[in-house]
Amino acid sequence: MGTAKILQLSLTGCYLFQGEDFTQHEKLNHLLSDDAYRHFILYPSDESFSLTLVKETLHNQKKVRILLLDGTWKKAYKIWKLSKNLKSLPIVHLPKNLKGNYRIRKAPSDNSLSTVEAGYHVLSLLEPERNFSSLLDTFNHMIDFQIKNMPPGTFEKNYS
Repeated sequence: MGTAKILQLSLTGCYLFQGEDFTQHEKLNHLLSDDAYRHFILYPSDESFSLTLVKETLHNQKKVRILLLDGTWKKAYKIWKLSKNLKSLPIVHLPKNLKGNYRIRKAPSDNSLSTVEAGYHVLSLLEPERNFSSLLDTFNHMIDFQIKNMPPGTFEKNYS
């Protein structure tokens, strides 16, 4: 539905790559080789640790680059499994109490977030002095537009 695109269009230095297996992806591997950054992947798993802990641990030692996997849960899992270069990155998760507002998608749980919502929370945790609310504003406008253009009764029938 384009929520990763909202991040790419809104943020300088945000890259959007398409595919499933990024093991040999030249541009991504170039970014991952930049020693000025500490790289993490945002993915909820048993091995992940809190992004808040990352911020406290690094305490401005290095720049942080977070990779987000965009797609359905099934698609994100496939990317995660196929991309050997991502498997070596430390895994972080957002606070478990966050609630998503992706009203036009069914999600496995209330705390499932769209890519743009996840990006907003990542940035807000890492840079609390900045205001990233325009990301959520754009996201909510996109959802409202989608709902407005659905045939009458579709939203209520499928998503309420």
